[in-house]
Amino acid sequence: MAKSSTAAAEKAAQGSNGGADVLRAPAEELYAEEIAALIQEDKHEKPAGWKMSPRAVHTYICGGRAGKREITPKYLGHDRLVEIAIATLVTDRALLLIGEPGTAKSWLSEHLAAAINGDSTKVVQGTAGTTEEQIRYTWNYAMLIAQGPSPAALVKSAVYRAMESGTLCRFEEITRCASEVQDAMISLLSEKRLSVPELSTELAARKGFSVIATANTRDRGVNDMSAALKRRFNIVVLPTPKTLEMEIAIVRKRVGELASSLSLTAKVPAAEAIEKVVTIFRELRQGQTLDGKNKLKTPSGVLSTAEAISVLANSMALAGSFGSGEVTPEDLAAGLQGSVVKDEEKDRTTWQEYLTNVAKKRGEDWRPLYKACFEHNE
Repeated sequence: MAKSSTAAAEKAAQGSNGGADVLRAPAEELYAEEIAALIQEDKHEKPAGWKMSPRAVHTYICGGRAGKREITPKYLGHDRLVEIAIATLVTDRALLLIGEPGTAKSWLSEHLAAAINGDSTKVVQGTAGTTEEQIRYTWNYAMLIAQGPSPAALVKSAVYRAMESGTLCRFEEITRCASEVQDAMISLLSEKRLSVPELSTELAARKGFSVIATANTRDRGVNDMSAALKRRFNIVVLPTPKTLEMEIAIVRKRVGELASSLSLTAKVPAAEAIEKVVTIFRELRQGQTLDGKNKLKTPSGVLSTAEAISVLANSMALAGSFGSGEVTPEDLAAGLQGSVVKDEEKDRTTWQEYLTNVAKKRGEDWRPLYKACFEHNE
């Protein structure tokens, strides 16, 4: 009896924090306490199908307070863009978040769905192999052959389930899908109805249904959206962080969260190390030094904020697994090499020129990182 009680207690504890053995819990589990506090304190009107008001959703995304509880910011950027995104979802228009890779499009999409519905898991991942059936529905073919078309044999897509429940569906990387797949969304977003001719029925979307799609500007030429589909969306462009200080704040926050989530044993890199990595990324991304005095060659990779976070997390993994537990210039150099040098022929020269013409000339404070990066690149 005591054993079963202990097991039940452990299971309940895991459920409250997203599961101790889960690599990445959805946002609604990770921030369940904040969401519950916001819902409890929310005194504003809630749109149909929403768990909290638009104001409370904004507080959840941008940070603030819910009674005595502090709400941590999930997105550091332009508050007005977040307000526009939330206001779009109050209407019957879908939302399209576009921007450079690593500008937190998927991150913002997930947290919007988590706050509005308490469920961010209705997702269509757009790829070259995504089919129209994955947008609408498919069948359990064993049941279909045995019994013929029936509701039990119907396999509902994420879009179908969102229409049926009056909730949000997330559509990641919509421009990576073929044109015919994108076109399947036009009638769904216009008519808010999904026909199932095999069952002689039609599903009408419940109030609260909408779609949050994402697309990155680097993939614009893959399968560009038609004008007809674009008209069904309200487009919000998420920019790269405007200032060095803002990007450093984003990177520091996410590295700390990743370190906790992944149970990394190394110490979080010092502020100076984070600033150096972010400075390198910004300068190579923009093609000039921060002071604007020197023009630089840009590498083939994007060098996004998300990748800077990955470099620092990987450096912590190296330091914790094979070093002293403190991130060294050698650990940072290994991560930077993999991020900057994507094309061996072009990027290695670009990186070497940056190290020689910029990093080397920045004095003693930069010398250990310069030497480690130069040796690693050779």
